[in-house]
Amino acid sequence: MNHILVVDDEAEIRTSLEEILREEGYSVAGAATAAEAMVLIQDAPYDVVLLDIWLPDRDGLDVLGDIHQLAMEMRPEVVIISGHGTIEAAVKATKLGAYDFLEKPLSLDRTLIVLKNAVEARRLRTENLEFKRQFNAGSVLTGESVPLKALRQQIRLMAPTNGRVLIYGESGTGKELIARAIHAESLRRDRVFVELNCAAIPEAYIEAELFGYRYSAVSQGFIPGPQGGPTEQRGTLERADGGTLFLDEVGDMSLKTQAKVLSALDDQLFTPVGGTMPLRVDVRLIASTNKDLEEEIAKGNFREDLFYRLNVVPFFVPPLRERKQDIPLLAREFLLEFGRQYGRPRMEIADDALETLSKYHWPGNVRELKNVVERVLILNPRTLRIERKHLPPLTHKAATRSNEEFSTLQQARDAYEREYILKKIEEARNNISHAAELLGLERSHLYRKMKALGIGVRE
Repeated sequence: MNHILVVDDEAEIRTSLEEILREEGYSVAGAATAAEAMVLIQDAPYDVVLLDIWLPDRDGLDVLGDIHQLAMEMRPEVVIISGHGTIEAAVKATKLGAYDFLEKPLSLDRTLIVLKNAVEARRLRTENLEFKRQFNAGSVLTGESVPLKALRQQIRLMAPTNGRVLIYGESGTGKELIARAIHAESLRRDRVFVELNCAAIPEAYIEAELFGYRYSAVSQGFIPGPQGGPTEQRGTLERADGGTLFLDEVGDMSLKTQAKVLSALDDQLFTPVGGTMPLRVDVRLIASTNKDLEEEIAKGNFREDLFYRLNVVPFFVPPLRERKQDIPLLAREFLLEFGRQYGRPRMEIADDALETLSKYHWPGNVRELKNVVERVLILNPRTLRIERKHLPPLTHKAATRSNEEFSTLQQARDAYEREYILKKIEEARNNISHAAELLGLERSHLYRKMKALGIGVRE
């Protein structure tokens, strides 16, 4: 039910409005003075305030100014009402943030229409606030490891630019999270963020999903989706206009679609499938891949010219096994998140469980850790403290593994070298030149070693 506050010193008008609005299904309260109104507004949230401009203790426009100093989630829409309406007063009220201005005697039909629209405006504003809150919460990078600190610093440096970004990383490392973090700190943060997973859409439909389609494409036999769909649709490029488009797993895009993306990137101009009129957009592009695109270029699976267009600012997201310091922080965060989601009391996680999680190699990276935490919480509904015994067997096995699992001496040597190089890089605070000095290697030699051993840490 929507809550309305009627503020008017004329008891007859106030009472009449309250009765009419209650019959329309609103919850209504009344106030005769500005002081009384502000007490009510600060005590409980209202959707709309009908505010008389002439009040015995204060000017209504001054009250409007006070209302707009409230926190956004507590701020109602305000409709000014006055028996002495002038253009100047209406303009001033609008500049101060009033939703609308009504003259007395009030027209019942117009009052109800304005009120309905104001309630809807308040609802949309509240939903937008909640969406932004959730989006920002979903773009926070949890962790205090050296690689993650370096990643956050890189985001702060380049997010305010319009440079295209290519994010490298294994599946489950959080490439989408990085893309959202870049958008959240960019100049486009208040505009839309649109994601297209190139690996999840069948090749026959990805072009229409990206560029959209028009009626003529359908009439010529194009089926808009596996189960049909509307005869026209805006593509992700068009929907992302003014904001950010994130192409997840861009390495899975067909060569035909790559050619069209390349053309669209050059001048931000494209034509929907079946369309005749080209569309121009202003889009900041972020792409990600779990593949070695240079290797894909050599195989003929990825266009070299598109690679150079996308790879303006490369980001390397380290796998979870290279940022084990962050595992306890992530585990606690996921436990809190799922506890809220499932309505569970606050839970703790024991040191022995954290130690076991930290020793596991996490081939599925952060996504796998998140799934493990959710599984443990679901399977232990009465547990308030997660211990090692609650963890799945796979993590126990990994935590007690020995060098006997290596089938060759070379595998054991590579594993030791990898751990030792990572340790020195961390000691050097992610400065590769300094790490090379600590290791007694040339910088170029260290980079070759890192690539050969699959180390994704970069300066």
